[in-house]
Amino acid sequence: MSRDEKDRLMDHDFDGIQEYDNPIPLWLNLILFGTIIFSLLYYLYFQIGPLLGTSGWTVVEAYENAKAENLRMRFAEIGELQGDEATLIRYLQPENSEWLAVGQTVYRTHCQSCHAANGSGLVGPNLTNDLYKSVENLTDLVKVIAEGAGNGAMPAWRTRLHPNELTLVSAYVASLRGQDLPSPRPPEGKEIPRWPTAMPEAPPEDSDAADEESDLSDPSDPSDTSDTSDTSDTSDTPDTPAILDTEP
Repeated sequence: MSRDEKDRLMDHDFDGIQEYDNPIPLWLNLILFGTIIFSLLYYLYFQIGPLLGTSGWTVVEAYENAKAENLRMRFAEIGELQGDEATLIRYLQPENSEWLAVGQTVYRTHCQSCHAANGSGLVGPNLTNDLYKSVENLTDLVKVIAEGAGNGAMPAWRTRLHPNELTLVSAYVASLRGQDLPSPRPPEGKEIPRWPTAMPEAPPEDSDAADEESDLSDPSDPSDTSDTSDTSDTSDTPDTPAILDTEP
């Protein structure tokens, strides 16, 4: 064994086995300490930052942003919905079942913890019978969901849901009515009239009468008998005395 090799040997041995003094390479130390520093910064940014309100990105925020973008893409097909009676009735129709399913998803995400997955009620009232506490018509559903009710017992969702989500979840809640499912809660509220099934149609304009009237006033129509320029009509000619041609 050379002198250099002896100098490199460490003082301790184990069962007659000795080892060289091989220090950890610098690059490996850099990776180790870099990982430690990164983990500290990561923890501060993602775990402590949201609590202090200083973090600009979290997994939850990324999910909410992706969800919002997906909703914007889907809602581009229907535009921004108004929570009026006609809109709610339209999305209660079978041909709009795909959009009613969006309302069902919103319901299951935010509402079923209080009203049960099937709407029969838990903490909140039963939504499947004809009794309502703060609702008298379809549009009241949108108002209650958006603004809340019961002095905060029903939270307001206006700032937490897209306007289209408010309208579609209201339509879905309206669709639950009539099942009259058994509920752990006693009956509450008052019975209200059934939802309308269709909006009354505005009476169409009498286009035939309008066309007929325009035809009467059309001067190019040869059959128009109301033309006052007809020379055969002498009713507007003033009466004049007859002049007799007499010889003296």
